[in-house]
Amino acid sequence: MKQKLDQHILDEMHKDLGNWHGPFYCNRKDPRLIVPKYDPMLGYTFNFASKYSVLAAVFIILLIIGYKFFL
Repeated sequence: MKQKLDQHILDEMHKDLGNWHGPFYCNRKDPRLIVPKYDPMLGYTFNFASKYSVLAAVFIILLIIGYKFFL
């Protein structure tokens, strides 16, 4: 049975520098797809350890290419 992680645990995982590889956040234990950057004033990033983040990134790239190609 999967337990829902509370906000305190998610914040602790987010602040751990071992989960950050340059500007990329990679943590398989974190169920979130989109997480705030290490400095929350800078916005959000993907959790690149999630399989859905790759799909989201490909979708965004295809959307940009499609926009440039068709307009």
